Amino acid sequence: MKQDRFLIGILAFIGVLVIAAVALFLFRSRVPAYGPEDTPQGVVYNYALALQKGDYPRAYSYLADKPDKPIYDSFQRTFINQMDPSTFALQVGEVQMLGNGEAWVNLTVQYPPGSIFDSGSASTFRASLVKQGGAWKITSLPYPYWGFDWYTPTPAPVK
Repeated sequence: MKQDRFLIGILAFIGVLVIAAVALFLFRSRVPAYGPEDTPQGVVYNYALALQKGDYPRAYSYLADKPDKPIYDSFQRTFINQMDPSTFALQVGEVQMLGNGEAWVNLTVQYPPGSIFDSGSASTFRASLVKQGGAWKITSLPYPYWGFDWYTPTPAPVK
Protein backbone atom coordinates (compact mmCIF):
# COMPACT_ATOMS: atom_id res chain seq x y z
CA MET A 1 0.00 0.00 0.00
CA LYS A 2 2.80 2.37 0.91
CA GLN A 3 4.64 1.48 -2.30
CA ASP A 4 1.50 2.16 -4.39
CA ARG A 5 1.23 5.73 -3.01
CA PHE A 6 4.88 6.34 -3.73
CA LEU A 7 4.52 5.04 -7.29
CA ILE A 8 1.37 7.14 -7.85
CA GLY A 9 3.23 10.19 -6.53
CA ILE A 10 6.12 9.63 -8.96
CA LEU A 11 3.74 9.10 -11.90
CA ALA A 12 1.77 12.25 -10.98
CA PHE A 13 5.01 14.25 -10.81
CA ILE A 14 6.07 12.95 -14.24
CA GLY A 15 2.62 13.81 -15.62
CA VAL A 16 2.91 17.40 -14.32
CA LEU A 17 6.35 17.71 -15.92
CA VAL A 18 5.03 16.46 -19.27
CA ILE A 19 2.10 18.89 -19.18
CA ALA A 20 4.42 21.77 -18.26
CA ALA A 21 6.81 20.88 -21.10
CA VAL A 22 3.99 20.75 -23.67
CA ALA A 23 2.54 24.05 -22.42
CA LEU A 24 5.97 25.70 -22.58
CA PHE A 25 6.52 24.40 -26.11
CA LEU A 26 3.17 25.72 -27.31
CA PHE A 27 3.68 29.07 -25.59
CA ARG A 28 7.17 29.64 -26.97
CA SER A 29 6.46 28.51 -30.54
CA ARG A 30 4.59 31.70 -31.46
CA VAL A 31 5.64 33.26 -34.71
CA PRO A 32 7.08 36.78 -34.31
CA ALA A 33 4.84 39.48 -35.77
CA TYR A 34 5.66 42.75 -37.44
CA GLY A 35 5.32 45.81 -35.26
CA PRO A 36 4.42 49.44 -35.90
CA GLU A 37 6.40 51.27 -38.56
CA ASP A 38 6.00 54.81 -37.25
CA THR A 39 9.15 54.77 -35.09
CA PRO A 40 12.81 54.20 -35.97
CA GLN A 41 12.93 51.22 -33.58
CA GLY A 42 9.90 49.66 -35.26
CA VAL A 43 11.42 50.03 -38.72
CA VAL A 44 14.70 48.40 -37.65
CA TYR A 45 12.83 45.55 -35.93
CA ASN A 46 10.58 44.96 -38.94
CA TYR A 47 13.57 45.04 -41.33
CA ALA A 48 15.42 42.39 -39.30
CA LEU A 49 12.27 40.28 -39.00
CA ALA A 50 11.63 40.50 -42.75
CA LEU A 51 15.18 39.26 -43.41
CA GLN A 52 14.71 36.43 -40.93
CA LYS A 53 11.48 35.39 -42.67
CA GLY A 54 13.02 35.72 -46.14
CA ASP A 55 10.58 38.51 -47.04
CA TYR A 56 13.13 40.42 -49.13
CA PRO A 57 10.66 42.78 -50.86
CA ARG A 58 9.46 44.02 -47.48
CA ALA A 59 13.00 44.35 -46.10
CA TYR A 60 14.06 46.25 -49.22
CA SER A 61 11.18 48.69 -48.78
CA TYR A 62 12.77 49.92 -45.53
CA LEU A 63 15.94 51.13 -47.30
CA ALA A 64 16.34 54.87 -47.85
CA ASP A 65 16.08 56.23 -51.38
CA LYS A 66 19.55 57.73 -51.69
CA PRO A 67 22.27 57.65 -54.34
CA ASP A 68 24.00 54.29 -54.68
CA LYS A 69 21.12 52.37 -53.13
CA PRO A 70 21.53 48.71 -54.14
CA ILE A 71 19.14 47.43 -56.77
CA TYR A 72 16.66 44.86 -55.48
CA ASP A 73 18.32 41.87 -57.21
CA SER A 74 21.68 42.73 -55.66
CA PHE A 75 20.05 43.21 -52.26
CA GLN A 76 18.33 39.83 -52.44
CA ARG A 77 21.45 38.02 -53.68
CA THR A 78 23.44 39.43 -50.75
CA PHE A 79 21.24 37.57 -48.29
CA ILE A 80 20.71 34.44 -50.36
CA ASN A 81 24.37 33.88 -51.30
CA GLN A 82 26.55 35.72 -48.77
CA MET A 83 24.97 36.66 -45.46
CA ASP A 84 22.59 34.73 -43.23
CA PRO A 85 21.26 36.95 -40.43
CA SER A 86 18.99 34.16 -39.14
CA THR A 87 21.81 32.78 -36.95
CA PHE A 88 22.30 36.16 -35.25
CA ALA A 89 20.10 37.93 -32.71
CA LEU A 90 19.39 41.64 -32.86
CA GLN A 91 18.27 43.59 -29.82
CA VAL A 92 16.80 47.00 -30.65
CA GLY A 93 17.53 49.63 -28.00
CA GLU A 94 16.90 53.30 -27.40
CA VAL A 95 16.58 55.89 -30.15
CA GLN A 96 18.32 59.23 -30.37
CA MET A 97 16.47 61.78 -32.48
CA LEU A 98 18.89 64.16 -34.18
CA GLY A 99 16.28 66.81 -34.97
CA ASN A 100 16.96 67.14 -38.70
CA GLY A 101 14.83 64.21 -39.82
CA GLU A 102 17.48 61.72 -38.79
CA ALA A 103 17.68 59.22 -35.96
CA TRP A 104 20.10 56.73 -34.48
CA VAL A 105 18.95 53.47 -32.92
CA ASN A 106 21.21 51.64 -30.48
CA LEU A 107 21.56 47.96 -31.36
CA THR A 108 23.14 44.91 -29.81
CA VAL A 109 24.08 42.14 -32.22
CA GLN A 110 24.53 38.76 -30.57
CA TYR A 111 26.87 36.50 -32.54
CA PRO A 112 26.46 32.71 -32.43
CA PRO A 113 29.09 30.60 -30.67
CA GLY A 114 32.00 29.39 -32.78
CA SER A 115 32.38 26.08 -30.94
CA ILE A 116 30.72 24.05 -28.21
CA PHE A 117 32.95 25.71 -25.60
CA ASP A 118 32.16 29.21 -26.84
CA SER A 119 29.13 31.08 -25.55
CA GLY A 120 29.07 33.59 -28.41
CA SER A 121 29.58 37.30 -28.14
CA ALA A 122 27.71 40.55 -28.47
CA SER A 123 28.62 43.96 -29.85
CA THR A 124 26.83 47.28 -29.76
CA PHE A 125 26.27 49.37 -32.85
CA ARG A 126 24.14 52.20 -34.07
CA ALA A 127 21.65 52.12 -36.94
CA SER A 128 21.08 55.31 -38.92
CA LEU A 129 17.68 56.26 -40.25
CA VAL A 130 16.27 59.23 -42.14
CA LYS A 131 12.69 60.37 -42.54
CA GLN A 132 11.60 60.28 -46.20
CA GLY A 133 8.07 60.96 -47.33
CA GLY A 134 6.80 60.74 -43.76
CA ALA A 135 8.30 57.27 -43.19
CA TRP A 136 11.50 56.21 -41.45
CA LYS A 137 14.04 54.63 -43.82
CA ILE A 138 17.32 52.90 -42.97
CA THR A 139 20.62 54.33 -44.20
CA SER A 140 23.01 52.00 -42.35
CA LEU A 141 23.06 48.92 -40.13
CA PRO A 142 25.83 46.60 -38.89
CA TYR A 143 26.88 43.29 -40.41
CA PRO A 144 25.15 40.82 -41.04
CA TYR A 145 22.11 43.00 -41.77
CA TRP A 146 23.82 45.33 -44.22
CA GLY A 147 26.05 45.03 -47.28
CA PHE A 148 29.41 46.74 -46.98
CA ASP A 149 29.06 48.34 -50.41
CA TRP A 150 25.55 49.76 -50.08
CA TYR A 151 25.29 53.53 -50.41
CA THR A 152 28.97 53.68 -51.22
CA PRO A 153 29.71 55.59 -54.41
CA THR A 154 31.55 53.65 -57.07
CA PRO A 155 34.91 55.31 -57.69
CA ALA A 156 35.52 56.68 -61.14
CA PRO A 157 38.13 54.76 -63.13
CA VAL A 158 41.56 56.33 -63.26
CA LYS A 159 42.62 57.38 -66.73
